[in-house]
Amino acid sequence: MAARKDSEFLMYKNKPLVRNGNTIYYGFMDQSHVVMLTVLSTKKVGDTEIADKVRIQLIATDITLNPLEAMVKVSEKNGLFEALDLASVWLERALKK
Repeated sequence: MAARKDSEFLMYKNKPLVRNGNTIYYGFMDQSHVVMLTVLSTKKVGDTEIADKVRIQLIATDITLNPLEAMVKVSEKNGLFEALDLASVWLERALKK
């Protein structure tokens, strides 16, 4: 794979994080899989709202699959860090296949 030029996206372990509302996409859309993280609930810590419950979905990017077939794995974690940690492992394993 050719080296990618850094963009304006926030990166985590050399893969982009793209947010749309309560949904965060992790990974490159031109690869075989991406992870969709959905913030299900938040909690207030001081003056800041932080993610409390997060759903993680490993999704195949093959557009010929229907959405149910494209969903490879699903889990829920407490906190964004735990969710991103699991998402990173799932994505690396899926991309090695």
